[in-house]
Amino acid sequence: MLSRTADNLYWLARYMERADYLARVVDVTRRIAHLPRAYGGQASEWDSALISSGAEETFAETGRTADESAVICFLTFDERNPSSIRNCMELARTNARAVRTALTHEMWESINSGWLEIRRFDARRNADGLLSAEDLTAFLDLVKQVSTQFDGSAYRNMLRNDAYWFSRLGLYIERADNTARILDVKYHVLLPEVETVGGSLDYFQWTSILRAVSALTAYHWVYRQSIKPWLVADLLILRPEMPRSLISCYENISRFLDQIGKAYGRQGLAQRQSRQLYARLEQARIDGIFQAGLHEFITGFIEDNNRIGGRIAEQYLV
Repeated sequence: MLSRTADNLYWLARYMERADYLARVVDVTRRIAHLPRAYGGQASEWDSALISSGAEETFAETGRTADESAVICFLTFDERNPSSIRNCMELARTNARAVRTALTHEMWESINSGWLEIRRFDARRNADGLLSAEDLTAFLDLVKQVSTQFDGSAYRNMLRNDAYWFSRLGLYIERADNTARILDVKYHVLLPEVETVGGSLDYFQWTSILRAVSALTAYHWVYRQSIKPWLVADLLILRPEMPRSLISCYENISRFLDQIGKAYGRQGLAQRQSRQLYARLEQARIDGIFQAGLHEFITGFIEDNNRIGGRIAEQYLV
């Protein structure tokens, strides 16, 4: 496979996963912000949305205050934000067009029809760049639906070859980054310093975070008890049966990199580093992570994940 084709497939999956994640971040932040002041509604929620999406520096350049309308506009349609949902979907479609023959019919249709619908929503924004509350809800649901259709079509219909493997690598590298960021932001930004861990605000925020990664039902199935921060962290970091957990992402990243290595007849730093990170996650325990510092653990993980993404690019995509 040409490196350019592999690059298109890799970034196509990353942009689709990122758009889905941003839709979930906006949705969950709206839920928290609209809670009564006694249970939520603190000023930090929209700051946390920017930080967990990695867009705080770009947003700061606009000079706007991080209130609800400004952040929603920036994360959904603002062309100045390279990672806005609109830009992610447009870039995903551009990459998909470049590798149209490597995709199934259903994959292309999900992206193309989704992009056309997004353009219709874009045209319905008001003078301030905002959708009505009803349209925003419908828009976020559409983005999540398109992402699910694309991912499901890839899983069910793509031939298991290097095109599939590079697509999956992009998805899991992006998903690992997203899960780590939203977990880190909850501990260091979202919970006000005056709030007691385990209090009412803490409970509603953790429930919303679990909803953001489609893990609320999974949490109750696995632990069968009320929401506890250390168990949420355990689920999203160390439980391999949770599809968005860090260890699940790296189980898949290591497997697909090994398949690419076997198909191409050579291994490299990407394979070795992904196996090392996966082994560290297998050996980790949640009490040890908390003792050493959750923030430090996640910061190190994000750096390692970015480094492995860079190794993948060096070995295969350039």
